[in-house]
Formats: sequence, structure tokens, C-alpha cells
Amino acid sequence: MPECQNCGAFVTKRYARVFTPRGVDEPRVCPDCQDKIRDGADVREARSPRDP
Repeated sequence: MPECQNCGAFVTKRYARVFTPRGVDEPRVCPDCQDKIRDGADVREARSPRDP
């Protein structure tokens, strides 16, 4: 099963397929990573707080 590269949380295969480039099986960040966001090809700290 795919896991988030940032926090190690479980993600579904569907989520990984949508939010990762071809050939990559595990996303860089997931919805559980409240302090991180995807920014192009990078991951960065969120500029504003995320409410769950």
C-alpha cells in the first residue's frame, strides 16, 4: 500500500495515482500533512494555517 513520503501515513492507490507523477508510487505529502503543501515539483511549508 502507498504511504506518504513526508509523514508515513497510509494513502489510497487512487490518491497516489492522482497526486504523483508517472513512475512514482508514493506521494510527497498527503491530506494528513497539515503543515506541508505541494508547490510544483517541490514540497514547502504552508504559509497559512490549515484547518482540519
